[in-house]
Amino acid sequence: MLLRCIHINGPLCTKSLFNVCKVTRGNGANVRMKKRANALQQNENEDTPLTLRYGKVCSMELCPSPLGLEEECATLFTTDSLHFLHELISTFDEEVDEILQLRVSKKAQLDLTGDLPSFLESTRHIRRDPDWKVLPVPSRLQKRHVDIGDLAPCDTEHFIKALLSPAQGIQVDFDDGNCPTYYNQIKGIYNVFKAVHNLFPNVPHVSQAPVLMLRPRAWNMVEHNMMVEGKEAPGPLFDFGLLMFHCGKALFEHKSGPFFYLSKVEGYMEARLWNKIFLWTQQKLGLPLGSIKATVLIENVLAAFEMEEILYELQEHSAGLNCGIWDYSASFVNKFGHRPAFLLPDRHKYVNMEKHFLHSYMDLLVKTCHRRGALATGGMAALLLPEDPLSDTYRRVLASVTRLKLLEITAGVDGFMVYDLNLVEPMQKLFKVHTEGDNQLDQLRNDVTVFPEDLLSMPSGGVTLNGLKYNIAVGVLFINAWLSGKGHFFYKGQVEDSATAEISRSQVWQWVRHQTRLEDDGRVVSRQLVTDLIKELIMDLSPHCGSVRQRLHTAANMFQEVIAKRHFPDFITTYLNQDHTFLSSQNAEPMQALDKDLRRSKL
Repeated sequence: MLLRCIHINGPLCTKSLFNVCKVTRGNGANVRMKKRANALQQNENEDTPLTLRYGKVCSMELCPSPLGLEEECATLFTTDSLHFLHELISTFDEEVDEILQLRVSKKAQLDLTGDLPSFLESTRHIRRDPDWKVLPVPSRLQKRHVDIGDLAPCDTEHFIKALLSPAQGIQVDFDDGNCPTYYNQIKGIYNVFKAVHNLFPNVPHVSQAPVLMLRPRAWNMVEHNMMVEGKEAPGPLFDFGLLMFHCGKALFEHKSGPFFYLSKVEGYMEARLWNKIFLWTQQKLGLPLGSIKATVLIENVLAAFEMEEILYELQEHSAGLNCGIWDYSASFVNKFGHRPAFLLPDRHKYVNMEKHFLHSYMDLLVKTCHRRGALATGGMAALLLPEDPLSDTYRRVLASVTRLKLLEITAGVDGFMVYDLNLVEPMQKLFKVHTEGDNQLDQLRNDVTVFPEDLLSMPSGGVTLNGLKYNIAVGVLFINAWLSGKGHFFYKGQVEDSATAEISRSQVWQWVRHQTRLEDDGRVVSRQLVTDLIKELIMDLSPHCGSVRQRLHTAANMFQEVIAKRHFPDFITTYLNQDHTFLSSQNAEPMQALDKDLRRSKL
């Protein structure tokens, strides 16, 4: 079935999915609800767009609501919200393109010159000025020892459980842990709307529930279901705009936001753009300066050299910086993967936060944040606790998470994330035992000095067969999850999302590119070897596939394509989001998810 769009031209974007409101603007043209509603009814079963024209031309096209979300769309896509979205997107669309072009330019310069990144000479004055600080964060952000991470809000049941949990915050994730189907975006934003406006029964008021840290999509993602002035809308502006329009004032009035996570920021110019968007949005919605607070995820090696500048650009709006492991590690392959000196060894055996390049990155982030009065947060524990708390496996998993998170606490982080809700209280106790007060802002880390070579030193180590197999499995199963409309899945005792898929496919691509030999038996990692191992994986999973076997084969084929590309695709999510197979799957009926079987049988 072809996808039908509703096309609106005029001084306002006036069309909700179900009602065309009366509008008088510009040259005084009236659009009357009954006439337009009748036109919509006549076009309801056609595959051509419905076009409304009046007054000074502006253009927005919005696809019809996903099946079963008519009420949600009617709530979200009002006359005023569409006008706000149109104005937001058309105001900043060119600048979004500019920062994406700047990324390409920086990468090309590094490739052509063979240079390595360093701390910028042009912004030395910012780093040397000891006096500037970010504005203090609101009281609700002062103590966020343990947040729940990777929470896709379209999963209503999981979202409600998180709202009822003792966690101090929730990373409401439209990015890494979420698959951005139209259904998921609308359902997720509507669920946030319900939480903020106290529409979930038996759930604490937003001022008493864990604080909502809203994470829109990153700049590399577009929203296929909305066109503004003839172009697909930037995904983050679609998410941010709807969240702010419907929830911003209420969150501010209840002293609970609006608070955001900003994904995959690669430098201070991107932070500057976000700051301009915040200023514009606050003015349009009548919110005071500094109402919006944002934590920037330092997920790219280039951003690690511009952390002070990023805080500087967001001074009035900063809630701090966040350090993780897998997106950050994958960025080395993205930027330098063709260089033999940056061959990243088996991540399961040789890459962890104790390695020099990652520990230096975490130390620098903590020192930078605390020097400027900003909060520093660590990554997410992906391990899942087994059901039996008396089992040896339970004790082993808890000990592993405790050891790694204690490393972050010792480094001075003010909080971190877990996926498993059952890890919230044990990790909160860990903070209580090993720290004092709401945060560790007093830990200035004056003992830390980090040089460029510290951030760029690759760990030693090789490639193992088990590591190769695991990376292949994560890559294939992540694509399979996306094709079923899910942004994460469970495999061998932990949650896997786009960050682990990113590092997995990056490593396989790089090992094939450099014809790396396995340390087990000396075999070269080649496309043929990867193909053979994928066949083994499919055979292993076949008993658990049921009716979704064909989708798994499709995912395997797509994974083989992405790891054999001559030029490294910047993001696996961008690659998938633009793929015809994924776009077509959004129109299909909901499909059985393979991970439901995998969680029981493969953990």
